[in-house]
Amino acid sequence: MLKAQIKVLLKQSVLDPQGQAVEKALGSLGYNNVEHVRVGKYLEVTLAENNREAAHKQVEEMCERLLTNTVIEDYTFTLVEV
Repeated sequence: MLKAQIKVLLKQSVLDPQGQAVEKALGSLGYNNVEHVRVGKYLEVTLAENNREAAHKQVEEMCERLLTNTVIEDYTFTLVEV
């Protein structure tokens, strides 16, 4: 079995109001050295698959078709054995 650990963030060119709110809140709590915050999502998908190449292709398809909005989001993922 393989687990895909998927990280999704808004593209750099897309405004991240949630990240800006967190950045401002951190500053008000005294963390004045925080310069930039981006907020995203993390997903884990476990596959009953041992072939890394097949799993990689399948996770890519999942991300492109459902898990991300590729117009405004970028994603990266790693496969780990479970």
